[in-house]
Amino acid sequence: MTRAIGLNFHGIGAPNRALEPGEAPYWLSPDQFERVLDQVAAAADPSVFVLTFDDGNLSDHDIALPALAARGLQARFFVLTGRIGQPGSLDSHRIQALQQAGMKIGSHGIGHVMWPTLDNVALAQELRSSRARLEDICGCAVTEAGIPFGRYDARVLRALRAAGYTAAWSSDGGRLHLDAFLRPRTSLRGDMSDAMIGSVLAGQMPPLRRLRRALGMVRRRWTMTG
Repeated sequence: MTRAIGLNFHGIGAPNRALEPGEAPYWLSPDQFERVLDQVAAAADPSVFVLTFDDGNLSDHDIALPALAARGLQARFFVLTGRIGQPGSLDSHRIQALQQAGMKIGSHGIGHVMWPTLDNVALAQELRSSRARLEDICGCAVTEAGIPFGRYDARVLRALRAAGYTAAWSSDGGRLHLDAFLRPRTSLRGDMSDAMIGSVLAGQMPPLRRLRRALGMVRRRWTMTG
């Protein structure tokens, strides 16, 4: 079975809110974003690509949704519930519009925090309350989560399963199995060249980086922290 390639986006165009430290490089221009979508749509099998969006930025609805719809593409949107309705972020009506357009809604937590740094009580609250808020908005089960900053460990994965999630999307890069619980993806950045993005779309990863990725994923799955 051919493994899929997970492509992750954050923001597109003007943020319309104050950015967190280190966040700016993860925003793409509309032209960059549409060039990526054009390549995905023109692929021999576009279903090889899984498109995801983190944070719940307003550009998910205003820019990404019409661009996806124009190309017949679908995506997953992982929303920070603590930002719902705030300037520059999605509100409940826009989340519903994404869902009604055939997009899948998932949780990115409440606040933009690294889940391994939370104690057990705070972690459970982050995972369960965000899921409940999105289910109330969407009127259906929310079973997937996008891991903030791609940071996780064995305790986080256990907490996700205990909170009722059936899939967790990391930032480990490389290809993924759609029947796996942990699903790696690659975040595209505005400072990537067309050649770099082309390598990601081709599923290419240098052998040494591939080895480090595999070892890192194994270590994080089995190492207990916190």
